[in-house]
This record gives sequence, structure tokens and C-alpha cells, in this order.
Amino acid sequence: MCRAIKWQPNKTKALRPVAHARFPTWQLLLLAFLLTPLAAPAGVIVHPDVEGRSISTANLRNIYTLRQTLWPNRQPIVIFVLPDDHPEHVAFAKEKLGLYPYRLRQTWDRMSFSGMASAPIEIKDENEMRARVRATPGAIGYTSKDTVYDGIKILRLE
Repeated sequence: MCRAIKWQPNKTKALRPVAHARFPTWQLLLLAFLLTPLAAPAGVIVHPDVEGRSISTANLRNIYTLRQTLWPNRQPIVIFVLPDDHPEHVAFAKEKLGLYPYRLRQTWDRMSFSGMASAPIEIKDENEMRARVRATPGAIGYTSKDTVYDGIKILRLE
């Protein structure tokens, strides 16, 4: 793309080019920042019986892509997720797992249709997520905030 250059006289020097821009760079950066959605830091939550206080990003990804189905103590993992179009699910998938939600759905469909694993249990909102994780041994889920809840353990990401 070509920009028009206008030559203006300068009192101390000869003619110099001046490029005309609609917005200065700092205004463009500010506009980009303001238009970027800000997601709250997601918290990975588990049932209190799950061992450990942290989980690696690779292990979390393996759990949510159904490659890891048991906790280290051989307890089955029960995965809870929000609907695919829920803003918190989108943020969790992109930021914590490094995957787009549609890729997660493709993986779940492929694994469940082939009989290799069961798809995660979809629930309607975060309140139900906390209640189901609290009540289900071996459960894992996520919330929009890293907040402590009664009967739920928060895992730190490594």
C-alpha cells in the first residue's frame, strides 16, 4: 500500500517528507488494548480427594484431550466443562490448554465415537460446575476466578 508524501518547507532545513496518518501509534495501541477482551484468570478446580497441589500444563492438556483418564492414584478422572460457546470455556481452552474450543470438540467427538473414551460432562454454568466437582470423586473443572471455595481444591498450574 502506498502512502502519499507531502513535501513541506522547513525553516532550518530543506524540504522534508511528512507522512499523514489518521492516528498516532500510541492511539492505535490503546485502541487495540481496549478492544481486546480481558478474561479473568481461570482456576483449575478438583475434588478434595485428588492428590497434589499443582498440575503441569501438559498433564492438564492430556486430561482435557482424553489421553489421561486416571489420576496418579489410579482413581478415574471425571471431567466437567461449560458449553462450547461459553466465554469462560473459550478462555480456558485458549489460555490454559493452548487449543481452540472447536479442536477440543473434534477430539472429544472422535474419542467418544470410536469408544476409546467418554466425552466430558457438559454443565450449564459455574455454580453447577463447583457443585458437581465438590460432589464427584476424581472430578476436575474450571472457574473464572482463582478463588477458594468450600469443599473444592484449586490446582496451581506449573
